[in-house]
Amino acid sequence: MIDDPALLARAEALVAAYAAAGRRIATAESCTGGLVAGLLTAVPGSSAVLERGFVTYSNAAKSESLGVPAALVDAHGAVSEATARAMAEGALGHSHAEVAVAITGIAGPGGGSADKPVGLVHFGLAVTGGPTRHLERRYGDLGRGEIRRLAVGDALGLLEQVVGRSPGH
Repeated sequence: MIDDPALLARAEALVAAYAAAGRRIATAESCTGGLVAGLLTAVPGSSAVLERGFVTYSNAAKSESLGVPAALVDAHGAVSEATARAMAEGALGHSHAEVAVAITGIAGPGGGSADKPVGLVHFGLAVTGGPTRHLERRYGDLGRGEIRRLAVGDALGLLEQVVGRSPGH
């Protein structure tokens, strides 16, 4: 669990805002391993907001749990815009949530390459009735814990952007 008072405060505000809006969230997490869902469930009342969380660390889990086509992962890689978008759309389609956030990246310390260095994280945000969004971050090789903490913060930021918006905005 991430012990960060600022992130917890943001999670508390998100839970309150989503509850007030009557909207539910699904998460699809790879490199964060469920940290976003864990942070949200640290907030009392989160059961009204967090519909479910998927931890899809392996490529097979992305396909089996979220319906991400294996051919898409083969073509673009697990850490890619295409996979992040497909993960978010899959989480939305395999849940009863109205908003889904997905995270896939390379937290290190190894596993990076010239094209996909340690610290590269792709996010997808799918909203019922709206376009799927994408965010790419290149945090740098800051250490596994810090990359994951920053990724959780960016995932919360995406959720904050759409909490009160109507579909398509």
